[in-house]
Parts: sequence; structure tokens; C-alpha cells
Amino acid sequence: MQVPVVVILSVFIALLALNPAWGQSPDVPDRHNILWLVAEDLSPYLASFGDPTVSTPNLDRLAAEGVRFTNVYSVSGVCSPSRAALATGMYPTSIGAHHMRTTYQQPEAREMGIIDYEVVPPPHVRMVSEIMREHGYYASNNSKEDYQFHPSLMAWDETSLFAHWRNRPEGKPFFSIFNFGVTHEGQIWNQATTWNLRYGRDVFPPDRNQELVWIPFPPGVEKELYIPADLQVPVPPYLPDTPPVIKDIRRMYSNIVEMDRYVGVVLNQLEEDGMFDETIIVWYTDHGGPLPRQKRLLYDSGLHVPMIVRYPGRERAGEVDDRLISFVDFAPTLLSQAGIQPPDYMQGRAFDGKFAEEGERPYIFAAADRFDGHYDTIRAARDKRYKYLRNFQPERGYYLPLDYREQMATTQELLRLRDAGELNEIQSQWFRSSKPEEELFDTWTDPHELNNIADDPVHAERLAEVRQALQEWMDDAGDMGFIPETDLIEQFWPGSQQPGTADPTVASGGADVTISSATEGASIGYRRHGEAVPWSGWHLYSGPLRLEPGERIEVVAHRLGYTPSETVTYTHR
Repeated sequence: MQVPVVVILSVFIALLALNPAWGQSPDVPDRHNILWLVAEDLSPYLASFGDPTVSTPNLDRLAAEGVRFTNVYSVSGVCSPSRAALATGMYPTSIGAHHMRTTYQQPEAREMGIIDYEVVPPPHVRMVSEIMREHGYYASNNSKEDYQFHPSLMAWDETSLFAHWRNRPEGKPFFSIFNFGVTHEGQIWNQATTWNLRYGRDVFPPDRNQELVWIPFPPGVEKELYIPADLQVPVPPYLPDTPPVIKDIRRMYSNIVEMDRYVGVVLNQLEEDGMFDETIIVWYTDHGGPLPRQKRLLYDSGLHVPMIVRYPGRERAGEVDDRLISFVDFAPTLLSQAGIQPPDYMQGRAFDGKFAEEGERPYIFAAADRFDGHYDTIRAARDKRYKYLRNFQPERGYYLPLDYREQMATTQELLRLRDAGELNEIQSQWFRSSKPEEELFDTWTDPHELNNIADDPVHAERLAEVRQALQEWMDDAGDMGFIPETDLIEQFWPGSQQPGTADPTVASGGADVTISSATEGASIGYRRHGEAVPWSGWHLYSGPLRLEPGERIEVVAHRLGYTPSETVTYTHR
């Protein structure tokens, strides 16, 4: 018998123990904790956003006690570029993180000569979690990363399946992320069991002696549904209303219900710890929906995401906020909520907190580039009503034959009906052999973006305005999407070799020691002798350290996109 997911996840979280306080950190005034709860591959298919198909009581509670943000957009229709923006506050096209993906290539990309590589952001760019740590926050990530570069060794206090605010030193404010992969596209066909606990061996001390694994169901055995098997589900007009499609959509809604249960477990833990009203809780998804003609595309179905923010004391409870918000706004807003001035290099706007910018952004922007072994360069701009798409490869059809996506029964059904000539005019649009250079949609009257009005003289003025806005954004952002990827790789990794971070240098000045690295933009970490444990990150070095004679420390340096330095041991004399 399968153990209920809530029980399993409760056991998992309950087994996490507090770490003893260690290391030095700046004094931090009384600040709110900040918790990000992140679902994958999900459009606003929730009752709180107008879709009553399934019940999500935990998200409904957050929505009732918080603010629903109804105009939030990813910078891409896939996760890796989106997460690069979330982590840095930079557009992926500005730092070369726009292709899907860079760190692990599919076979089709390898055949094209694309190697696994890490994006190398400019030296001044740091992950926002590292900035939070620098200002006294405990930062934990459970546990997806996928930023197009490996995180700095100093980015997190802990990033693992065990990462949790409960592991922080007592009294320290936290910034914690929990990622819920159950709504991911792959979980419609490549189903796995809920979290399953098994014991490791000599990996963790007794209070952490467990690890989590996904166990796929055997071939032909399907995971149980968390909704009635005959539940009536809405079918978007661009998909056929046939049994295979309906079955996949039911699985999508079932995964939403399961995700909501995970959210409930984490919220319960927050309440048990007495910190529910001391924490800013943010729930959102990493881009639009998992179905064909959603994920990877720049239609709203691929970019538009739901977001709920629950503030301490139920501030603004029940409000709806319709400001345009982009994923590049998340990092500066996080810092602003923590009372930290966002750095000037961030391209987003803080929409909340101490340093919130006045007014609102007039447009959001997004990009699509390589997906596995296929390039299709598209750029998008959207105001509150109109969506503009610029197709830089109009000779290429919209449909890209991606092996991963073609595992889904709905994709297979679309292809079968296409080949049989049985798709209607709307459903056939995705399979056009070419596309116009420009597309414009009125999302208020055409929410599925099916009727291109770019050639309609009535909208000529609006077309010209948004076209200009897109071009200005591309110019200002320094769009790297038009650099051949092999040249981009050479720029990041000369000779296809990853650059390395210079070993740190320790200098003594009496009782104090200073640490430096010759690599521009490198972050430096240290730990005192005996502090190294599997789950704990490095202390973030920010100034001279006071050491006793004979005291020993280990130090390391790491720049994003580079290999970390060697660990250097220093004994103070």
C-alpha cells in the first residue's frame, strides 16, 4: 500500500534537525523571514485564479490571507533561463543564459557540436541568495538549482534535499526555497511515486541519517489520481477533445492537487515553529503550463504564471494586484523586502519592500532560442492587453520535434491527427510550415492568442509602439541571442575549457587575516577547523577575520561559471 504523501513528507521534514550556531555573521535587526514555494510548469489553473476544476485548500488559504498577483510573467517558457533570471535579477539574453539548456545537452545538441557548458555572467553578478547571506540571512534551497551555471559555493548555507530553515542557527532570519516538481511536464507521463524514505549509511549523523529518492512506477502501472477518474476538465481550443488528451489533462490537475498537499505540509511546519506570522510567504510557478503549445512558447500559456504573497499579519488580505511583473523583478524585490538596497546591475524593478520603485513597468519581455537540438529565435513584448511576437526565423514552423515532449500522449495524439488530416483550423496552427515575422494579439478578446492582428490597420499604432519597445529592450539588454552558440561558448570557455578560479591568498596582519583571490568577481568562503559537515555551506567572507594563534581555517574561492579554486588551509601564527 502506498503511504500517503502528506505522511511521508511530514516524516521527512520532522527528521530534519537544527544545526548548532557556528561561524560569524553580521548583526541583523528584527527582519521578516522569506519563504518561496515554487511549483513547476503551471499556468493559473487554480480556483483562486478563476479555474474551479480542482480544490487546492492550502493555496486557497494563502490567497484568502494574502495577495493574488494576476499579471506575472516568466522571461522564458522553460525553467533554466527562467531560473537564471530569478537567481540573478538579469535577463537571460543579457548574460548568455537563454538557450535550453547549457549544463546538460540532449543527444541532438551534442550532434550539433554543443558541449555541456556553464554560462559565465559578468564578474559583478552574484546570486541573490549570496547577497541575502551577506546581510545576515540563512539561505536554504530544497533543492532544484538549474540556473545555467552551478551555484557559487557561497550562494547557500544549504542546497540539498534536506535543506530547511530548521537547520539554521537559532534566531537567525531565513530565506528558504522549496521546489515542487510534481507538476512538471514529465510527471504527466514519466510518473514517480511520492517521496520515499530510505536510510543511508555513514553519510549523515543519526539525526540526519536518511535520504530521499524518487522511485518510478513499473512500466504499465500508473500512479493513483488525486481527483475523480471521470472529472470533467476544460480542454483548451488548440488541443483536441479526445480521450488521450483528456487523460493527460486529468493527470495535470491531479498533480496540482498533490502539489497543494506538499505546500500544506511546509506551511504546517512553519506554523508549528511559530513563524507563520513572521514570514513573507511567496508561492509561484517557474513558467507556464506543461501541455503542448504551452511550455517552451512565448504565448501567455507558456509565460503567464500565478503568484500569491502572504504577508505577516495578513496585510492586504484578499487583494488582487494586477501590476505587470517580470521574473527579473523577483531578485530586487526579495532584497527590498529584506531591507537591502538592490545592486544597480540588476535589470528588474523592486515591486515591494523598502526600496520598491514607484509606478509600474509598461511591458514585460521574454525570449525563446535553442531547445535541445533546434533553434527558433523569438522575442516577445507584452503590455497589460497586447502581446507582440517577433519571429526571427519565420521560415521555420512553430512545432519543434523534441524527443522529450513527444513522450506525452497528447503530443502523440496531435501528431496522429495531424497526419490523418483531422485537426481543425485552430489545432492546426501549431503545425504551420512557416510563421509571420510579426504577430500581435489582443489578449483581452483573444486569450489563447489565436488571431494575429499584426496586419490589421486598426492596430497599426499599437503595433508600432510595442515593436519599438521590444527593439529598445533588446538593445538595452545587449541581447546575446544573435551570437552563434559555438562563439558564445568560446567567449565563456576559451578552447572549450572551463576557466578556473584562482586559489585564495591569506595575508596576516597581527590578530587579523585577510583573504583575496586574483579572479575578478570571485566570492570567497571560509570555515574554521572542524566545521566541515556534508550539509553545511561555507561562511561568506566579507572582511578581516580575527584568529587566535594556532587557529586553523580552510578557504575557497569561486566565480560563477568557473570551476572553484582548490581549498587552501591556513594556520594562524
